Amino acid sequence: MRTLSRMIAAIGAVSLVAACSGNDGTSGGGYPEQNITIVVPFSAGGPTDTVTRMIADPMAKALGGKVVVRNAEGAGGTVGAGDVARAQPDGHTVLMHHIGMSTAPALYKNLDYQPLEDFATVGLVTEVPMTVVARQNFEPATFQDLVSHVKANAGTVTLANAGIGAASHLCGLLFQSAAGVKLQEVPYQGTGPALTDLVGGQVDFMCDQTTNTSGQISAGKVKAYAVTTPDRVKSLPDVPTTTEAGMPQLRVSVWHGLYVPAGTPPEIVQKLSGALQAALADQAVIDQMAKLGTAPVTAADATPEAHRTHLDEQLKTWAKIIADAGVQAS
Repeated sequence: MRTLSRMIAAIGAVSLVAACSGNDGTSGGGYPEQNITIVVPFSAGGPTDTVTRMIADPMAKALGGKVVVRNAEGAGGTVGAGDVARAQPDGHTVLMHHIGMSTAPALYKNLDYQPLEDFATVGLVTEVPMTVVARQNFEPATFQDLVSHVKANAGTVTLANAGIGAASHLCGLLFQSAAGVKLQEVPYQGTGPALTDLVGGQVDFMCDQTTNTSGQISAGKVKAYAVTTPDRVKSLPDVPTTTEAGMPQLRVSVWHGLYVPAGTPPEIVQKLSGALQAALADQAVIDQMAKLGTAPVTAADATPEAHRTHLDEQLKTWAKIIADAGVQAS
């Protein structure tokens, strides 16, 4: 009888362990158990926010749960990224970040996280071309005219960006380096406010993602000079590339990827990656991205492995560019 009691107790213990291991966040069995929050470390209405909201509902459908988007802007995306790095590694807090994830370690001396150590990669999402745009009544007519104009008026021309470390800031650094000028930079707290002032004529020009500028260009609210990719953008067929316009050095696109805190169970990372791949294959997402001059990455690139390899390469690339530019954020 005592032996039988011990067997029953042992079976009960094994059952309890099995039940707990499937629902306590240490495996993917019961995931998601609550709303999943995707943190966007930039302002609402900006390009990274736009891309995130495109995939949120399709990902939620694939996961069988609810996905909400939270904006936590500040310090070139490092505030929101830091929040996620410190979050519970259970897959319910996810970060959408862009190229800034690979530039922050070189830009910020006192960064409180390291991309490869404090995050697990989920998958790449999209690679967005950049556009060089200006207020509608800015004097230069072509990209070549723009370069000549800023060289002749470097002390008065204003170059807007969404803040130190933002994609627009990085593109602006490359433009100044390629043109051999130092311009008066005007940083904003996010792309939305910067573009608003550009449309309003308060600043002269900026470099920003097609996800944010395509609509303004099509509506005639800003003047488009060039796209920063090797090929023209389908949604902006009349806008030349920087290579065509005589500045091949200005080649940059903004890639986006999803991250979770380091230590998140691999099963959950794979579930998120699978949901991302399903979202990127959704025709509505493909159509929305096309209107903004971009496209989803391939299924092979929307994986943790491909994303980590790309991040590692980009960290090395931008470390040199930023060091050469002598730029440092506080």
